[in-house]
Amino acid sequence: MSGKEMDYIKEAFDTNWVVPLGPNVNGFEKDLEEFVGENKRVVALSSGTAAVHLSLVASGIGLGDEVIVQSFTFCASSHPVRYVGATPVFVDSEADSWNMDPDLLDKAIADRIKVTGKKPKAIIPVALYGMPYQIDRIMAIAEKYDIPVIEDAAEGFGSRWKGQVLGTFSKYGILSFNGNKMITTSGGGALVTANENEWREIMMYATQYRESYPYYQHEKIGYNYRMSNICAGIGRGQMTIVDEHIAHHKHVQKMYEELLADVPGIKVHGNPDSRYDSNFWLCNITIDPSVRIKGQENAYKTIVKGAVGGAAGVVHSASSATTDCQPNDNVEALRVVLDEAQIEARPLWKPMHKQPVYKDAVAYLNKCKLFGKESGSVSEALFKVGMCLPSGPYVTDDDVRYIVETIKGAIAR
Repeated sequence: MSGKEMDYIKEAFDTNWVVPLGPNVNGFEKDLEEFVGENKRVVALSSGTAAVHLSLVASGIGLGDEVIVQSFTFCASSHPVRYVGATPVFVDSEADSWNMDPDLLDKAIADRIKVTGKKPKAIIPVALYGMPYQIDRIMAIAEKYDIPVIEDAAEGFGSRWKGQVLGTFSKYGILSFNGNKMITTSGGGALVTANENEWREIMMYATQYRESYPYYQHEKIGYNYRMSNICAGIGRGQMTIVDEHIAHHKHVQKMYEELLADVPGIKVHGNPDSRYDSNFWLCNITIDPSVRIKGQENAYKTIVKGAVGGAAGVVHSASSATTDCQPNDNVEALRVVLDEAQIEARPLWKPMHKQPVYKDAVAYLNKCKLFGKESGSVSEALFKVGMCLPSGPYVTDDDVRYIVETIKGAIAR
């Protein structure tokens, strides 16, 4: 925290603005509009998931429709498609950016038209771990088929493609300010819109779609999705240090790249070329299957109690220690070693097309050769060998050195 957050929060209490509207909400939206640029309008909401949901609602997507979604992502990208009664169709990633493959996207759309007789109603690319997607190619394909694009930049706040901020290329852009994001409002998100009319419509949907009468009249179904004035106050304080946060994440990424450069079998995922400018929300590594980790023989021998990485402590007890798609034994063994050293590392997102809840979903996949071997689809292959390392604003240079030394010490010689 910068210290200014408490000033805005105190002001909210002092002026009795503790509801989902008020000066902090308006001010935060203006701060965001200035940050993203491109003459965009922004609606501050209760979560990034709410922003995805409202973008689908405002696009008129519903029962019987299909929506193209990147498979390699968090469930908030795809679950709202089910909220509106539509069906997600998953598209695999390209190996260099880890994001939606434009060539495969084009093929998937053409095939859905051939199979169903109609085109998908939206395309949702995702800035995985902050890495930009090839938005110019995705937009060209979307324009070819006249399909709207919803940019899920929830993990990519401040990331840029060819110098332009993600979330500003298309009709709708998704931002997230969850507790672990580049900036936080404790919980919250925002929807970036293209113009004033779309902004007003989203605002209506976010506030129960109340008409202008001296009583509550609703002509469409709306939602209680506006951000609170208190949370927005936190966001206003965070916006004063957002550039420092982004710079810190990039600094941590550079340290990982330098300190792990001489470790055989460990590769740090970075910008593929100069078009990409990731915020490096999370720093990621891949581990060659041939790398042996101390204790690897005990991987997946016991059932994990609770959820790695949170879930607010609310999870079902697993019935088995393994699933049909999981990180390799050496990745899990390294996670355990780091955990025992008080370092929280996590697996990559499990691809949505491998999630039990989407077992019947259509998925278009790329064949992948990773570490010189055929490895199934790109997203499955990366999930098996990848790991997220700490990169937040409180991760110091000494912390990074300690993490890297722990990784080196975990490798069996």
